[in-house]
Amino acid sequence: MTQAADIVSASRTSYIRVVAAVSAAHFVSHYYIIMLAPLLPVVRAEYGVSYTEIGLAFAVFNIVSAALQTPAGFLVDRLGARALLVAGLVIGSSAFVIAGLIDSFWVLIAMFAVAGVGNTVYHPADYALLSHHVPSDRIGQAFSVHTFAGMLGSAVAPGSLLVMQSLWGWRGAFIGAGTFGIAVAAILLAMRDQPVAAVNPALARPAKDPTGTGWRILLSPPILLNLVFFALLAMISGGLNNYSVVALGALYGTPIGTANAALTGNLLWSAIGVLIGGVLVGRTTRHGTVAAVGLAAMALLTALIAEIDFGALMLVAVMSLSGFFSGVIMPSRDMIVREVTPPGSFGKVFGFVTTGFNIGGIISPLIFGAIMDHASPQLVFLSVAAFSMLAIITVATRPRQRA
Repeated sequence: MTQAADIVSASRTSYIRVVAAVSAAHFVSHYYIIMLAPLLPVVRAEYGVSYTEIGLAFAVFNIVSAALQTPAGFLVDRLGARALLVAGLVIGSSAFVIAGLIDSFWVLIAMFAVAGVGNTVYHPADYALLSHHVPSDRIGQAFSVHTFAGMLGSAVAPGSLLVMQSLWGWRGAFIGAGTFGIAVAAILLAMRDQPVAAVNPALARPAKDPTGTGWRILLSPPILLNLVFFALLAMISGGLNNYSVVALGALYGTPIGTANAALTGNLLWSAIGVLIGGVLVGRTTRHGTVAAVGLAAMALLTALIAEIDFGALMLVAVMSLSGFFSGVIMPSRDMIVREVTPPGSFGKVFGFVTTGFNIGGIISPLIFGAIMDHASPQLVFLSVAAFSMLAIITVATRPRQRA
């Protein structure tokens, strides 16, 4: 009995360490996605390039990420998630260190492409590690902590990068950020793996249907629905995060300070909602229902913003509430994917469906930019509401638990 208790205790300690290490890696991934934005004016001025030219850094990063994330998922399943995650961290971190050390604009662009290669492993490796090391009754909470860590990385990046820039210049900020990523890689490398069977025996068995692996499973209706689901979520967040401030100003004459306060409330309460959603997924298996209710609430709230000129306090409250619901659905979002993923395919499936983020990120500016160019700011919020309703269809028509 004592030996059994020791095994359970060791397993619990092990999976908590895994969640902490993987969440740290997700923090780094989101931190690196934000890397250039707060330093953009300084970097552009030093190299004397246009905004279009410096924009190549964003473009190559996202194009490489979108193109290689699914192949990275296959490598995760074949070679192991931890090894690929360590490699991704080292590749991305080294790219930013090199960009800081070498005084060349085209080296900078090339290193953002290399960083895009490193970025491809995070989602497939993170979700594979969590799925294989965290007990099934704790996986929803683990997903929520993982998502929260990524959001925290995005929130911390601008301020910390500007502090480093003030101390050591933008090159020092790049090198400092790269060093942090290498430190997280070292922690993951030193982490001892807990055998899968010790915490999640079902995942130790191979998939029952070997013909369901490979590209065939990625093109199955359940996985394609999830790809569309993730793309729609990216378009929803892209519309609100990137265009709500200018749309509110054009629609109601909302002061930029008030509009930014509303957006900040949306982002802050989204992070809080993720943690609440993590508790919720541990208490229900109706993840599609949770997602549908959250999306419906988002659709209603954004439609109200499109139709009603709220005062400053009410606008902040409504935007914050919308953010809360967007956060609540995120752990359920991840569980929906997990439910239709056969054991042994977590890397490739999560790598494929999270490519929807890149797809949505490419499409979203084209749609919302055109809306604002045609002076239809109300349509920004109505489009977000429409995308939310479309996303409900993808979860309402999903199949149930995998065999």
